[in-house]
Amino acid sequence: MSLGNPMSVAVVLTALLIFGIPGGGQLRPLGWWPTLILSMVAGSAYKAAGGPFQFIPDLIGSGLSTVTKVLPGVTMAAIALSLAIFILFKKLTTKQVGYLGIAFWYVAAGAGGSWSYLSDSIASLGANLA
Repeated sequence: MSLGNPMSVAVVLTALLIFGIPGGGQLRPLGWWPTLILSMVAGSAYKAAGGPFQFIPDLIGSGLSTVTKVLPGVTMAAIALSLAIFILFKKLTTKQVGYLGIAFWYVAAGAGGSWSYLSDSIASLGANLA
C-alpha cells in the first residue's frame, strides 16, 4: 500500500485529525503532541499538494498578507516563530492545536531554510512516486 502523492497524504492525515481528535471509537483520542506533529505533516502535505487543496494555503496566505500590511517588514520566519510560541504557551484544546499546527507549518515552510525541509521532501516524494 502506497499513498503515492502529497494530496493522498493530506487526505489521510486530515481524516486522522478529524476523527482522531475527538476519539470515541476503539482507539483513544489523539493527545496534544501527536495532534501537533500530525497537523504539521498535514500542513506540509497541503503546501506540497496544491490543486484542490490550494484553498488551505490561500486562506492562510490571505491572513498573512493582512498581517504584513498591518505590520510592514514582519518576515515569515517571525510570524512562524510567533505562532510556535503561541501554540506552546497558550492552553489550547487538541482541536485548536490541530488547526494551528496546519497553519504554523504552512507559514514555517514559507519562511524557507530548514523550516521548509519537510514540505519540500513531501513534494519531492510525490513527484518521484507519480
